[in-house]
Amino acid sequence: MVTEVPTVALPNGTEVPVLGQGTWYLGDSSSSRAEEVRALRTGLDAGLTLIDTAEMYGDGRAEELVGEAIAGRRDEVFLVSKVLPWNATARGTAAALEASLRRLGTDRLDLYLYHWRGSTPLAESVAALQRLQEEGKILAWGVSNLDPDDLDELAALPGAGGPAGVQTDQVLYNLGRRGIEADLLPRLRREGVPVMAYSPIEQARLLGHPALGAVAARHGVDEAAVALAWVLRGPGVIAIPKAGTAEHVLANRAALDVVLDATDLAALDAAFPPPRGPVPLEML
Repeated sequence: MVTEVPTVALPNGTEVPVLGQGTWYLGDSSSSRAEEVRALRTGLDAGLTLIDTAEMYGDGRAEELVGEAIAGRRDEVFLVSKVLPWNATARGTAAALEASLRRLGTDRLDLYLYHWRGSTPLAESVAALQRLQEEGKILAWGVSNLDPDDLDELAALPGAGGPAGVQTDQVLYNLGRRGIEADLLPRLRREGVPVMAYSPIEQARLLGHPALGAVAARHGVDEAAVALAWVLRGPGVIAIPKAGTAEHVLANRAALDVVLDATDLAALDAAFPPPRGPVPLEML
């Protein structure tokens, strides 16, 4: 096991782990709650200190689970949550944040993301995020599920760029969803804004593919580790897989020990071809 988890720098200079922990669908069952808390804490112990959640996940239950898992360890965690588009108004964003902070048992977020575009003008949502940052209730802000056209609109807003501006665009990215490689990913790399890849294993639907299995067998790891290593193969990408058990967390962490060579990458490209041109941004 690698001794330290590699990091990537956000525009504000904060170094965050390239491999974090997602929480979509965690907290939904009381019978698995104790194991899910143990999984998140195991991840913290293993250096996966970025935890991503959202008010949407389980109508707040995922945030409550995270709050339990990080109790007494808040300062170890780079904590990310998201505001729903219908809450992302001038007043609604602040109210949504207060509710998230209560569920998480903390007084601030390290990063607060606008979850996806809604009917509220982007300028209003961004101004609300900037106000919360000025108040110290969030240390940074970013976006999720914004495509290049959205980013053009965002770039025209005051304060959207630079160290205090947008810190990440959290989007769907995995072997089977490579559309961002045509335009969004290169753009964000040029601008020094990391991509945060959600569902990097396509919610386990990639597992069982023969090409993935063959590469995993060559490296002696689980298929999920190969899928994650592939997402993390280039600069400026953070992956946030969900894991509901401690064993699953450690299996994901093994991705950091996998170095895919040219043969591996060629086999995966043949099985999961890169885009030939721009592709509309996909969402789950």
